[in-house]
Amino acid sequence: MEQPPPLASNSEEPASWDELYNINIVPSELFLKFRKEIEGFRMGVNLEFYNAPSNDFKAKLVLKPLSSERRWKFMYEPIHHDIRLLSKKIPLTKFINLQIGVGHSFELHATGWKWKLSTCWGGDGVSRIRNKTSVGLVPGIDLRFGWKAEYVLPEIHGAVGTGEGMFNLDSGRLQASLDRVETIFTI
Repeated sequence: MEQPPPLASNSEEPASWDELYNINIVPSELFLKFRKEIEGFRMGVNLEFYNAPSNDFKAKLVLKPLSSERRWKFMYEPIHHDIRLLSKKIPLTKFINLQIGVGHSFELHATGWKWKLSTCWGGDGVSRIRNKTSVGLVPGIDLRFGWKAEYVLPEIHGAVGTGEGMFNLDSGRLQASLDRVETIFTI
């Protein structure tokens, strides 16, 4: 998201509120997750539906330990014939996590590894928040919402004797969206 242009003089029209503030509540990802806990492990079947940028579907089988010290999870994608062993997200700082994985694609006959640095905060003059919020509906059924917000806070500034206006207002921007809805059934 770009920085909003500063409002210079009174003769310029400010951007419309629709351009400055946009909230999208239509998720681009819908997940159905079925989980079963067996002898210290959680087994799961994930059905993942993506509608943007193109329609796509993934199915995953997931196995991970239930202990608080869990350090890995195993995933198998039967449609793409991929297997992966992923580490737990390892906190490097308060806001930065590292995850490492190794996998094999039977379709491509290739083995490789991946790593990912992730955070819920952003920068570059625009603040970003990415988060997941869970709501328990009834025992055994939870909803989880993945959302993000990108914003520039409003700013009031001015000057005297510099040729700039005595009072200027930058009304800020907000782009928020509900990206993912997960329905989780624990059996």
